[in-house]
Amino acid sequence: MARPTMEDVAERAGVSRALVSLVMRESPKVSEHRRRAVLEAAKDLGYQPHILARSLASRTSNIVGVMVSDLRNAFFADVVEGMDAAAQDSGLELILNTGRRSAARERTALESLLSFRPGGVILLSPILPAAAIREAAQQAPLVLVSRSSTVADIDTVNDDGEIGAGLAVDHLVSLGHRRIVHLDGGAAFTSAPRRKGYRAAMTRHGLEPMVIPSEHTDSAGMIAVRKLLNLFSRSDFPTALVCGNDFNAVGAMSALEEAGLRVPEDVSVIGYDNTSLAALRHLALTTIDQPRVQMGRLAVEALAERLRDGRTAPIRRRLQPSLVVRSTTSAPGH
Repeated sequence: MARPTMEDVAERAGVSRALVSLVMRESPKVSEHRRRAVLEAAKDLGYQPHILARSLASRTSNIVGVMVSDLRNAFFADVVEGMDAAAQDSGLELILNTGRRSAARERTALESLLSFRPGGVILLSPILPAAAIREAAQQAPLVLVSRSSTVADIDTVNDDGEIGAGLAVDHLVSLGHRRIVHLDGGAAFTSAPRRKGYRAAMTRHGLEPMVIPSEHTDSAGMIAVRKLLNLFSRSDFPTALVCGNDFNAVGAMSALEEAGLRVPEDVSVIGYDNTSLAALRHLALTTIDQPRVQMGRLAVEALAERLRDGRTAPIRRRLQPSLVVRSTTSAPGH
């Protein structure tokens, strides 16, 4: 059965196609009587307006393009949940795609989103070059989540990674740990502030920092721990790991278990993000919580302000992380 068209609705309601278009665009120029007739006809026929066509016709768009860095990371799912709630409140529609943690794929994904002529674009933790992001911001209002920018046309929403990493070190030191290693997030733009926070906290406590290059994946966490196993004997092995994110921590725990090291009895482990993965009972991962849903909501709200209020000054949201203590940390040798 063919999809009902605007012409079908007009014929059923006994009005012109132009009037149906006005109703679908929520124009105040239509009488309540005719509006009701059109909406009832549309409901009877099962008509749904074509969002993209409607946007092109009106030269305005309620579409928000969202590029997610990695669909496998539960952190992004929580951010998108907040975005979806805020979009519904603002009358916006989200279109999602993914960059698959590849700069080349991200560029293609961004071009695809821009081809829809969206009202705005939100990029979640992109690894694209800054020049490509600036270029995109010239085509549509743009918000970065989990990445900073000083460009006036770009809004940003981040947590304070320096504070978060410092909270992790402070917690471990309070338990009595001294040999604390950081498995970092590699090229991810959240990695630098977390490294800085880790180093600053270790120095503040009079401890020697040690950073092992890694990535925000479970496989990278496993590789980093295997490197540590080659660097240290069992007697002087680090007693605690501050991992770049929860997925990295899960991989690290797996490699520790393979090596016969218990968590937390032999090695305490802290993640970052407080994803749903961390809360699973069999993991019960101590981690740093980012207000993920709030971050998503703030990103959409920032975009809505540019679209509807004409705001031009940039917004820089920096949210405070917090420590969530579960079962993967304890006193050394506990």
